[in-house]
Amino acid sequence: MPNYLIAFNDEWVPAQTADQLQSKSESSQALLEEMKHAGVFLFAEGGIDASTAVCSVVSENGKPVFTDGPFVETKEHLGGFTVVNVPDDETARYWAGRLAVALDWPQEVHRFPSDMAEIVERHASDGS
Repeated sequence: MPNYLIAFNDEWVPAQTADQLQSKSESSQALLEEMKHAGVFLFAEGGIDASTAVCSVVSENGKPVFTDGPFVETKEHLGGFTVVNVPDDETARYWAGRLAVALDWPQEVHRFPSDMAEIVERHASDGS
């Protein structure tokens, strides 16, 4: 079965009070427990924002070069994610929809390629 990343950008989340965040934490934790019982849960992490950036790293002349903070200058950045292992896109969409409702903010769904051949095929078909 493929793995799917269900994620949201921190910038999509409106300002929240401490009580709202606590309530959303409780509802999302309950949903994660449901995912575990369904056998689809792999990993989740939330509360990721610009303040959590440790560093960025690029390769220059075959050596890593580290800099502080995010490499890309952008307002949008990963806010949190859940990784599930489900049989198909429809099932991944189901769980993403449940998260969107539990948290009341948008989610994106990304399917991890099953193997290198799929990655090569996808890049060949889109010209990259």
